Amino acid sequence: LKLGSKCARERAKVAAMDVRSGEAINGTRMSWNIWPSTRLDATRIVVPLGCLYTPLKATESLTLLEYEPVICRARDCGAVLNPCCFVDFHSKSWTCPFCLQRNAFPAHYAEHITEVHLPAELVPVCSTIEYIIPQSVCSPPVFLLVLDIAVIEEELDQAKDSLQQSLAMMPQNALVGFITYGAMVYVHELASTALPKAYAFRGAKEYSAQQVAYQLGFGQKNDPRGVGSQAARRFLMPVAECEFTLNSLLDDLTRDAWPLGGHDRRPFRCTGAALSVAVGLIEATCPQSSARITLVVGGPCNVGPGMVVGEELAETIRSHLDLQKDNANAKYTKKALKFYTSLATRAVSSGFAVDIFACSLDQVGLYEMKVVADKTGGYMVMSDSFSMGVFKDSFRKMFDCDEAGYLQLGFNAKIEVFTSREFKCCGAVGGLSSLGKRSPAVAEQEIGEGGTCQWVAGSLDRNTTMAFYFDITNQQANSMPSNKQSYLQFQTSYLHPSGRKRLRVTTVSHRYTDANMADIATGFDQEAAAVIMARFAVHKCENEDPHDVLRWIDRMLIRLVAKFADYRRDEPSSFNLSPEFAIFPQFMYHLRRSNFLQTFGTSPDETAYYRTIFLRENTMNSLVMIQPALLQYSFEEGPPQPVLLDTCSLKPDVILLMDDFFHVVIWRGEKIQAWFDQGYQEKEEYANFKALLQAPAADAKQILGDRFPVPKFVQTNAGGSQARFVTSKVNPSNGGMNSGNTDSTAVLTDDVSLKVFMEHLIRLAVQS
Repeated sequence: LKLGSKCARERAKVAAMDVRSGEAINGTRMSWNIWPSTRLDATRIVVPLGCLYTPLKATESLTLLEYEPVICRARDCGAVLNPCCFVDFHSKSWTCPFCLQRNAFPAHYAEHITEVHLPAELVPVCSTIEYIIPQSVCSPPVFLLVLDIAVIEEELDQAKDSLQQSLAMMPQNALVGFITYGAMVYVHELASTALPKAYAFRGAKEYSAQQVAYQLGFGQKNDPRGVGSQAARRFLMPVAECEFTLNSLLDDLTRDAWPLGGHDRRPFRCTGAALSVAVGLIEATCPQSSARITLVVGGPCNVGPGMVVGEELAETIRSHLDLQKDNANAKYTKKALKFYTSLATRAVSSGFAVDIFACSLDQVGLYEMKVVADKTGGYMVMSDSFSMGVFKDSFRKMFDCDEAGYLQLGFNAKIEVFTSREFKCCGAVGGLSSLGKRSPAVAEQEIGEGGTCQWVAGSLDRNTTMAFYFDITNQQANSMPSNKQSYLQFQTSYLHPSGRKRLRVTTVSHRYTDANMADIATGFDQEAAAVIMARFAVHKCENEDPHDVLRWIDRMLIRLVAKFADYRRDEPSSFNLSPEFAIFPQFMYHLRRSNFLQTFGTSPDETAYYRTIFLRENTMNSLVMIQPALLQYSFEEGPPQPVLLDTCSLKPDVILLMDDFFHVVIWRGEKIQAWFDQGYQEKEEYANFKALLQAPAADAKQILGDRFPVPKFVQTNAGGSQARFVTSKVNPSNGGMNSGNTDSTAVLTDDVSLKVFMEHLIRLAVQS
């Protein structure tokens, strides 16, 4: 027995060290892989107990089962049979680890089950499993395209081109609908007739589902224009039947003909009314199915509900300062936020996603519209023009299919959390909405979308990641037996593009530490913890002043370091931080400087865009957003080398490739740029220089090809106007106040360097 417990301890140690293994198998990353055993201990470890979960991750050896799951029969439970259950082979029963209810196996299980012959659900490697629910058939995907036509002809042509490409890529059975808008909203009939027909809605008012249905002719039983779904079919048709009609319609589409008030005025654009008509159309025709609205917008809304700016160009659209001081040109914001929040609520209750593709040199009102994409799990993409790769390639990627020919998306997903009795779920952050379902797993404290154990996301892809936060409810240290495990289960039911309903079940278990918390540090995953803290901070920025959030991060970091570092009181030179925590302060340093928390120099739309994307990406992508990756290419070193995100890396004889998720930047040092300007790469004897120039370009192309949304590609050099993309991100170790003489590029900044930041942190952590 002693030998067994010793082996278990060793196994736990190895498991704690390998913090990334859970992601490949289950799509989960925990901030702590060994858990505190009491609520008081949970507050002492500072970083919240959280889990980053990617429901549709392409996990290793995922098992698909075509039968109904076996569910615990206890009231208030509903957990699915999993490898953590205790099985009594003698009585053919299993005990649920969440509520401790004993359940008899169904007859066909009981007949065959033995210790060597286990069903897939009980095999330890199947901690994540997916059920294809029998007899559940759902409708094919629905894409409702909403296009802004109050843009210049060149931009409209590029947007039309992308829409036509997407039609060719959509599954042939997918339903498609088409709405255009400028000063008015037009819902186009797609049934092929000699004369194209569109139904017009006034741009100055909001529309309910009933009003849309009535105006389009399927709202009343005795309406002579048609009945119910048959009449609605004129507006949402299978791609195979309407591709020619819609392509012809797009070919002939011109800029909104509504007369302009003059050259000093903006074109009329009723984005809010168009979205309310689109939401109403989906609500009336296909609620709770595989639907998404894709809004393609090229300027700010200045008519009707959701307007963010007036008609006159002399009136500038609101900035962060205007919002803080409540200036005159921020007068539309509160009303617009209220309107878009009501649209988001309607979309959530019908279970579909709303995507926003915004392309404009000025702001379009993403700050106000953000709530619609956030709550429904829709995509958000922002670019300067419809002709840029950021828009064109991202739009195309939405329709990419897997090997079986299905879209790589899940629709109308409902995610439910089950917890064992010693802890509860405080809430979730990232591209989802609460369904307000209460259960024993719901904590009193709320973080993000809280007060529920079930959430809905209109759309999921292979990368969509949610952060879940937990609270330990156990009060007494001695009430917890040694080596006790916590159990956590995620159930994600979603509509698969193949037309079947699926349920993915992930069950994970972690060990509680003892009263002394001696080994808890070995289970700290600093990468996941940085992302979980950052998400919490970004979410807090929605309701609090970012300066207060920065101070909160500083306090948390000082407390964490003071708790887990080795030092003698008031002796900074004695300070030592173990490898498990060593790079966490660095992540927090870069987070403090990032666009997620700093609003200086960015518009409200940019801030909204960066935050929305950050709150739903997976762990590695989120880390790249916090602390960009920097690769160095030089003659000496052969393959590219990762280098410090620091001014000391900006050397004259190297090429750097920086990836901050939103931008991929190739930066050339002065010497390299001078050689390039002199055309050495064209000469045969300098083939190695040509190869050096091509290497980062090839790597950049790979990143651009793999990522969604597609990043903006920037080519620059030391001293170039766009070098700011690099200099604003690097640690200014030889710039500003503490400059030293090196051959690297100096960066002049008011920001403190990482070295100064760490010195202050250490001094505050060790003081008595």
